[in-house]
Amino acid sequence: MLNLPNILTLIRLGLIPVFVVLFYWPTDMSNFYAAIVFVIAALTDLLDGYLARKLQKTTKFGAFLDPVADKIIVCTALVLIVEHYSLYRDVLYPHLGKFITIPAMIIVSREIIVSALREWMAELGKRANVAVSWVGKWKTTIQLVAISGLIWRFNELMIYAAVTMLVIATVLTIWSMVMYLKAGWEYMQEDK
Repeated sequence: MLNLPNILTLIRLGLIPVFVVLFYWPTDMSNFYAAIVFVIAALTDLLDGYLARKLQKTTKFGAFLDPVADKIIVCTALVLIVEHYSLYRDVLYPHLGKFITIPAMIIVSREIIVSALREWMAELGKRANVAVSWVGKWKTTIQLVAISGLIWRFNELMIYAAVTMLVIATVLTIWSMVMYLKAGWEYMQEDK
């Protein structure tokens, strides 16, 4: 059960409290360090999946824990940045927080919907019908880069670029959710 990919997933879970503490730590560099921890966690996600396939070390425990760890760290980061930017007052646009809060709500909602759909489809033996698509992979990549920028918040340009990327990730989030729901729709019909 405990192999290298699963250990990396457990490390990712262990990085969450470190990330939260650094996010709130009242120093000039704490947001940079929080962003680094978030990026390391994101990279362990790529690495553990790659190693599990390459070393043929996939386990039921890992298949359960990996997506849980991903969703926890992303949702934690989204909650923290929504809180931060709800208090943030930008000189050019004082309502910048809305462009973070609304995408965050959509992203978290999509994660819940797609997780429920995957669980339900697995009960039907049709889990492969809702496998991760290329849209989902691009969504995740853009979303993680956007969140990293919003955590680091080095300057205004980085913040605006990260918000733009978060909006793009949100469009891909909706697109991928629609794709997954379409794949599961035929099994939702009462007469099937």
